[in-house]
Amino acid sequence: MNDKPFLAFNSAHELLDVLIRAGLITVLVISCYEIFRPFLNLVLWSIILAITLYPLNQRLAAHLGNRSGWAAIVLVILGLLCLMVPLSLLGGSIVDSVQAGIQSAEAGQFEIPAPPASVESWPLIGSPLYQIWLHASQDLSWAFQQLLPHLKDWSKIALQQAAGITAGIVIFVLALIVAGVIMAHGAAGQRTAVNIASRISTPTKGPHMATLCTATIRAVAQGVVGIAFIQMLLIGIGLVVMGVPAAGVISLVVLLLGIMQLPVLLVTIPVVIYVFAQFGVSASTIIFAIWTMIAGLSDNVLKPLLLGRGVAVPMPVVLIGALGGMVTSGIIGLFIGPVILAVGYELFMNWVYPSAREPEIPAELLPGD
Repeated sequence: MNDKPFLAFNSAHELLDVLIRAGLITVLVISCYEIFRPFLNLVLWSIILAITLYPLNQRLAAHLGNRSGWAAIVLVILGLLCLMVPLSLLGGSIVDSVQAGIQSAEAGQFEIPAPPASVESWPLIGSPLYQIWLHASQDLSWAFQQLLPHLKDWSKIALQQAAGITAGIVIFVLALIVAGVIMAHGAAGQRTAVNIASRISTPTKGPHMATLCTATIRAVAQGVVGIAFIQMLLIGIGLVVMGVPAAGVISLVVLLLGIMQLPVLLVTIPVVIYVFAQFGVSASTIIFAIWTMIAGLSDNVLKPLLLGRGVAVPMPVVLIGALGGMVTSGIIGLFIGPVILAVGYELFMNWVYPSAREPEIPAELLPGD
């Protein structure tokens, strides 16, 4: 008796079953993603914050009798205070400035001060800038007529950006709260991450991949947020010492530009020009200009030192991942890009050198128990 038709029928039937199951699983995955997509940024930010703050949570829990839950609550409260206090001060400063401008306009006291005579002696831009500034100070209506067409376009962009910033702040606050819940169950979350990585790769490589992702996220947090904070501190000190108005607001803008990986010179150059225009050329203004420029360019030195620190992949891989992720996915890509590129680099090198020993990661960057 010939069994080949029967075997062929069974093979075709089994193949059909596999295709149907794969199709149903694909539909299920797509449906789950569509339902989960509105919360994707919130969850990603929560995981990033939890991984970044977890070592601090563990140290604080050790002082609270190994109570990770209480330590997470304390960190969330401190984080909310650190976020809300500057935002409230910034909002109050903006409201006061707008109210003062409205009152000056209603009273007819709004005017543009005349430029200092030293502006005209500046190289290249001094003479045309002086003439435009002088004309605007003598004829305020002319200045409004020149600026009004540009203000209409920029106002729309400003409103869109303000709405985006407001939504980002709300997401960040919610993510900080969710991160506190994740940190309170950090040990279980660590085991889950290792199990997921082990299922994706192998049981022997899974813990290494999970630790690599954790170390990369923390390194990027130090290399991006840490450098932005250092720049804000350095520039803020110079602004306060020099007596520049709205030093706190300018420092906050510097912090945001640093996190967004935009050049801080966008802020420092106009500030230096303003200082020279107001105080003239002197030893103090020259020192301030040099200090501000060095602080604005300090990320070029600090980034190679901090961005790839403690990660078992070359620093250029992390740096390219951060910059590329920022271009493709915004601020969240700063963290996702390096992780994806680091894991891809590790998998590629393990394929090239299958018998090589896996690189070790420093103990301080290993997930806590």
